[in-house]
Amino acid sequence: MSITGPEATFAAVLAPFAAAAIAPFATRLLGANAAWPLAIVPAAIFLFFAGLVPDVAGGASFTPAVDWVPAYGVSFSFYVDGLSTLFALLISGIGTFIILYAGGYLKGHPHQGRFLSFLFLFMGAMLGLVLGNDLITLFIFWELTSITSFLLIGFDHLRAASRRAALQALVVTGGGGLLLLAGFLMIIALTGVSDMATLVAGGDILREQALYPLVLLLVLGGAFTKSAQFPFHFWLPNAMEAPTPVSAFLHSATMVKAGVYLLMRMHPVLGDTAMWTTILPIFGGTTLLVGTLLAVRQTDLKLMLAYTTVASLGLLVMLTGTSWDKAIEGAVLYLLAHSLFKGALFMVAGTIDHEAGTRDVTKLGGLRSAMPITFAAACLAALSMSGLPPFVGFIAKEYLYAGTWGATGANQAVTAVAVIGNALMLVIAAAVALKPFLGPKVETPKHAHEGPVLLFAGPVALSLAGLAAAVMAHATGVYFISPVVSSVLGTATEVEVHLIPGYIGAALILSLVTVALGIVFYLKLEALRAAMARTLAAIGWGPDKGFDQVIAGIVSFSGSFTRLIQGGRMDVYMTLTFLITALALLVPLTLTGNWPSAVPMPDFRFYEWGILAIAVSGLVAVLVAKTRLTAIVSLGIQGFAVAVIFMLFGAPDLSFTQFMVETLSVVILALVMTRLNLRPRDHRPMPQRIVQGAIALGVGVGLAGLLMRITELTFDRSLSDFFESYSRTIAHGRNIVNVILVDFRGFDTFGEIAVVMLAGLCVLALIRVRPKHAREEALDRAAGDEALQKSGEARL
Repeated sequence: MSITGPEATFAAVLAPFAAAAIAPFATRLLGANAAWPLAIVPAAIFLFFAGLVPDVAGGASFTPAVDWVPAYGVSFSFYVDGLSTLFALLISGIGTFIILYAGGYLKGHPHQGRFLSFLFLFMGAMLGLVLGNDLITLFIFWELTSITSFLLIGFDHLRAASRRAALQALVVTGGGGLLLLAGFLMIIALTGVSDMATLVAGGDILREQALYPLVLLLVLGGAFTKSAQFPFHFWLPNAMEAPTPVSAFLHSATMVKAGVYLLMRMHPVLGDTAMWTTILPIFGGTTLLVGTLLAVRQTDLKLMLAYTTVASLGLLVMLTGTSWDKAIEGAVLYLLAHSLFKGALFMVAGTIDHEAGTRDVTKLGGLRSAMPITFAAACLAALSMSGLPPFVGFIAKEYLYAGTWGATGANQAVTAVAVIGNALMLVIAAAVALKPFLGPKVETPKHAHEGPVLLFAGPVALSLAGLAAAVMAHATGVYFISPVVSSVLGTATEVEVHLIPGYIGAALILSLVTVALGIVFYLKLEALRAAMARTLAAIGWGPDKGFDQVIAGIVSFSGSFTRLIQGGRMDVYMTLTFLITALALLVPLTLTGNWPSAVPMPDFRFYEWGILAIAVSGLVAVLVAKTRLTAIVSLGIQGFAVAVIFMLFGAPDLSFTQFMVETLSVVILALVMTRLNLRPRDHRPMPQRIVQGAIALGVGVGLAGLLMRITELTFDRSLSDFFESYSRTIAHGRNIVNVILVDFRGFDTFGEIAVVMLAGLCVLALIRVRPKHAREEALDRAAGDEALQKSGEARL
C-alpha cells in the first residue's frame, strides 16, 4: 500500500514557520481572537497526519527527500512511520490547543504576537526533529528546538530568573547537542549511512563496530540532556519560568520527549546490548525516583508537575532501556497517556494562576464552585495520571507492570522502582487536582472565576482524549500503539490493547499496590514534604547550584586566561605569533625528513647578481639603522628588489602589485611613525634581541626550506590546466591571474579588501591621535592638584 503526496510532508513541516511570520501581524489586527485562525495551521497538520494513520498502521512508510547539500550527501528528507506519525500527531494536536490557550492566557500582552511566533517556530522545529530522516537534517532541527526553547523560556526577559533559566536550558541541551553531532558524524563515518531509515534497518551495523561504546555514549549524552535525565534534570523545572503555554507544550509532547524519541528511534540499531540495558535502566530509574521525591517537596503547582515530568521521562528511559518487548509496549502506552494528561494538567495550573492569582497549593482551596469546568478537566486528567480506570494511564500502567514483572534479569528492581515512582506520581496528581478545588474556600489574590473558552478548551479536550483512548482501546492499539512498537523494536509487532484485564495477575496486583501506596503517601503528604525539605537542606549542594558554580568557574578561568595571553603588549603578541610560525615550519620539515637537498650555486647574470646585492644591502641597512624610521625605509629596499626579480622572470603584473604594496607600506608606516612619540633607537635588552633574532632566523630558514623543498617536487599542472581551460569559457577573461583573483577566488579577494580597509581605518585613528604638548600636560597636572586640594578641604 502506498502513501501519496510526500510533498505534503514538506508543507506540514514548513507550515509552522510560515505561521510564525504571520502571527505578529495577525495579533496586531485581531488581538486575542487571532488565536482562532492561527490554530487552523496546527489543526490542518494534525488532519494531514491523521489521514496517514491507516496506511502507517498497515506497515507502510515513506521517505520523501530533496537534495540539500549534495556535495556532502546531505538531503532534506523525512521518515514517516508509526513512531514519527504518533509524535507528529501529538505535537500538532496538542499544539492546536496550546495556540488557543496562549491566545487567552496572554490576552492583552503587548508581545503576544511575538510569543505566538516563537511557539510556531518551536512547533516547526519539533516536527522537523521527529520526522527527520537525514542525520544532519535531524540534528539541525534538534538544535533549533534548543534555540526556540531558549526564546520561549526567556520570554519575560526583564526578569533575572527567566534569563537564567533560558541560559541554563540552552547550555545543557546545546552541550548535549554537540555530543549528539559527534555521535552522528561517527555513525556516518563508521557505516557510510546518513539516513535514519537505512540505519535502523541495518540490524547490527553499529553494534558490531569496535567504537560502538563511544557512539552509544555520545548519543546518550544528547538524549539525556534533552530529556532531563539525572544529573541533567535540573534545567527542566527551572524552565517553569516560562509562561504556562510554554510549560504545557514543552512537557506534554515536544522538546523534553525528544531524547526519548531518539532512544526509541535508535533502539533497533543501538539497543539490546549490555551497555544499553545497564546504563538506561540505572539512569532512568534514578531520574524517576529523584523526580517524584522532589515533586513531593514543592508547593507550586507548575513545579510539582514539572518534577513529575522529569520522573515520567525517567520511567520512559528505564522501560526503553530494558529492551523487553512488553516493557516497551508499556512505554509507548505511557508516552501517549503522559502527553494527554500532562498537557491538560499544566493548562489547569495556568488557568488557576491566571484566574486566582497564585499557584501555591497551600494558598488555594474551595475553587470547585468558582471553576467547575477546570475542576472537571483536572479530575479527569489526574485520574489518568494516577493510573486509574477507565483512562489510558491505567492501561499504560498495567502493560508496563506486565512487561517488567514477566521479564528476566533485574526485573524485580525495575518493577519496584516503577511501583514507588507511580505511587508518588499519584500523590502529585491528587494534590494538583483536589487541593486547589476542595475544602474551605481560601481568599486568593484575585477573585477566582472560570476562565474563558480559550483557557478551558485544551484541558477538557486532552482529558477527554485520555478517556476516549482507553474506551476505544482496541482501535488505539491497532492504529497507534502497534505501529510505534514495531518502529521501536524494528520488527512488525501486533499489540492487543484492552481496557479491562482478562485475568487477575501480577500486573493488576501491582497496580492495586501502587494505588494503596499512593493513598497512604497522599494522607502523609505534609510529613513527606517536611522530610524532603529537611533532607534537601542537609544535602545542601545540588546539580542546580553546581551549574552556577561551573558557569562562574568558566567565566573566572576565561578572564584569567585572557589576561594571561592578552596582556596588552604588542611585542609579546608578535613574539608568540612568529614563534608558532617558526615551529609550524621547522618541526614538520625535521620530523618528516623533508629538508631540501643541497642547492647548487645558481648561474646568475650580472644584473641578477646586482639585484640580489641590493636586497642584501637593504637587509643590512635594516639591521644597522639608527632609527625606526630609517629601518622602515630600508625595509622597502628588499621589497623593491623582489618586485624587480618578479619582472625579470616574466611576471610584470605581479611585479607591479609588489611595487604598489611596498610603496604604500613604506608611506603609511612612515606617516604613522612620524605621528607617534616613539624612541629613536631600539631599547630592547640584548637577551631579548637574541631570542627574537633567533625566532626571526627560524621563520626565515623554515620558509626558505619549505620553498626549496617544494621546487624539488614534480610540478603538478592540474590546477594550472584547470585555470587555463576555464578562465576564458567560464569567467570570460583572458588574464588568468585577474580571473583567479576576481572570479575563482572572489570571496578571498573581497575579504582581503575588507582587511585592507580595516587597517586603513586603524591607521586613520592613529594619525588623529595628537600627543599633548608640555604646556597642556602642565595645565592638566595643575587642574588635578587643584581638584585634589578642594576634595581634601571638603572632607575637613
